Amino acid sequence: MSNVLRLAIVDPSDATREELKTMLLGMDMVWLEAECSRYEFFADVVGQTHPDIGVVTIDHDADKALELIHGLQISSPECSILVVSSSTDGQLILKAMRAGAKEFLTQPVRVEDLVSAIERIGNQRYGKGTGKSRNSTVIAIAGSTGGVGTTSLAVNLGCALATRPENSVALIDLDLSLGDADVFLDTIPDYTLVDVAQNISRLDFTLLKRSLTKHSSGLYLLPRPIQLQDTSLITPDDLHRVVGLLKATFSHLIFDLSKSYTPVDMVALEAAGHVLLVTQLDLPCLRNVVRLLMSLDEFETIKERIRIVVNRVGLQSGQISMKKAQETIGREIFWQIPNDYKVMAEVRNNGVPLFEQAPRASITQSIVGLANVLCGTEVAQPEEDSPSSSGRWLNFWPGRTKAKTE
Repeated sequence: MSNVLRLAIVDPSDATREELKTMLLGMDMVWLEAECSRYEFFADVVGQTHPDIGVVTIDHDADKALELIHGLQISSPECSILVVSSSTDGQLILKAMRAGAKEFLTQPVRVEDLVSAIERIGNQRYGKGTGKSRNSTVIAIAGSTGGVGTTSLAVNLGCALATRPENSVALIDLDLSLGDADVFLDTIPDYTLVDVAQNISRLDFTLLKRSLTKHSSGLYLLPRPIQLQDTSLITPDDLHRVVGLLKATFSHLIFDLSKSYTPVDMVALEAAGHVLLVTQLDLPCLRNVVRLLMSLDEFETIKERIRIVVNRVGLQSGQISMKKAQETIGREIFWQIPNDYKVMAEVRNNGVPLFEQAPRASITQSIVGLANVLCGTEVAQPEEDSPSSSGRWLNFWPGRTKAKTE
């Protein structure tokens, strides 16, 4: 339980208390330790259970609730107070903050606002990166062109992460027109991303999980829409809200991006802590890597998170050498995935992930190793002959001398 925040609620209204409980019970980032229906008993509840956060709704009797908050700051200063009220009166909000509240939310409470408030309290209490308040790890997998293996990596990386008992992992297929993550997992989903996006205001965490398809590995899948004409129904704002809900529910999110880099894809890129840019060692792919790096470097929140992943290493069909590729793009290769067409063709056609079909294959071990690095259990080892970041990436642009294979 060290990776969650423990909460206690006081609300004399059964209806609003149940609404808050429904939201909180579906969140993996918190644990509902206790609930109380009377202000005068809540201080004792907090003293006995020692929650990290006390949620106090103040509409029933504002004066008594404010007195309770002030008293809790004296008797239980380690308990951060989150106030909920249907009032938007500035004076009341000011009084609540002066009494000791850390956050103030207005009813009806939106799930994403509750998530943000809890995350802020967690960061204030423990600081970022301490492991006390768990933040979801978001991974965006992008391709330098079609057919480089982004979906294969997304699906198998998701399954590798999901096999760990401490993880809860969701894969979201953002190739809204031609995504096929469901085929790789041999599933027929009941709901798609468009269903979730259109009903986001009515979803709680329990319904959200039911809307996703769970694979036997433990991986949850949110696939692309069924009908091509439904792709326009998913907006960047919709995805923002979906991401907010998913981050509060899952320890890891994996986004399989389209090759169009649409505004919806950009939402995932901006939310991601790791952006894996997948390429192969051929001229068209590496040229696109250069173009993408130049374009994404304009986004401060994205450029430092990009990691180059080379797929199908060892294809032995006139590939550009690894050293030349690094010199050309001006970045180190973060990870290499070996070529194993036979194994990949089998798992794709059978709808079975690598760890089930070929657990000892080198390609499986490579993806498991990548999962370990992203989880922080291993450290990526750079190539000994990696060039400096001042590589000759401009060689790929028109009018420049093109790189030759070594």
